[in-house]
Amino acid sequence: MTDGNDTDTHPVTRPIKDASTVMVVRDSDRGPEVFVARRVRGMAFAGGMTVFPGGGVDATDDDPELAWTGNAPEWWAERFGCDVPRARRLVCAAARETFEECGVLLADHADGSPVADAGRYHSSREELESHRVTFSRFLADEGLSLAAGRLRPHDHWITPAVESRRYDTRFFLAALPEGQEPDDLTTEVDLTMWARPVDLLSDFRSGRSMLLPPTWTQLRVLAEYADVTAALAAERAITPVQPEVVEHRGGVRVRFDGSDEYWSDYQAGRPESGR
Repeated sequence: MTDGNDTDTHPVTRPIKDASTVMVVRDSDRGPEVFVARRVRGMAFAGGMTVFPGGGVDATDDDPELAWTGNAPEWWAERFGCDVPRARRLVCAAARETFEECGVLLADHADGSPVADAGRYHSSREELESHRVTFSRFLADEGLSLAAGRLRPHDHWITPAVESRRYDTRFFLAALPEGQEPDDLTTEVDLTMWARPVDLLSDFRSGRSMLLPPTWTQLRVLAEYADVTAALAAERAITPVQPEVVEHRGGVRVRFDGSDEYWSDYQAGRPESGR
């Protein structure tokens, strides 16, 4: 989070990496819930933050032979405003990272039926994470295809130019496949949970958790949906958001559409911040 005195507000050229993040949702008796994890404190990026599964696009995500069902890469390229190879990489990274980070496999069998028992494939997660096998090769070996139709485009955020680690991140939405359940078998997080978006926002306002602006923004949108069906059916215009870092009371903070409400929520749980 940018809210302190150690960030230069004058932008310099820094490398930027494509990334994909997936909001896995399910219905409950109290309304739709989303799967989140708390990243281990001390990590180079987003340490201690409550986040959705996701990560950087990999060189191995660039495989034109990737087995694919559902909306074609051209459809995704139109929604995300990018070229077709890039769209294919982003969708591949979304499915791969979701499987690596929480064990949810967005894939179909050869007959078109969705994977219901992802546990049988979990031995491959370490090989994927260590780059000993590509996601495309894994799917081919198991007779599976990436289920692009089980993902929906949701948002697009770009890290401010002044940050040392920059990501060009596309947010996706996916319903939890029937029969599957996410887990916490990754060293990058110390807590995972299902929670209603409104409860996660309440935790942030009370100071019990930390949310980056993109995560906070997605939760506000998710909180408006009555159920998973409504969330998946929503047609969202994907427009890139790149927050601006501005000086504020002797420090700096990020400014974006809705940032006044974000910082109000932040201060509500941390009155000692004085910002």
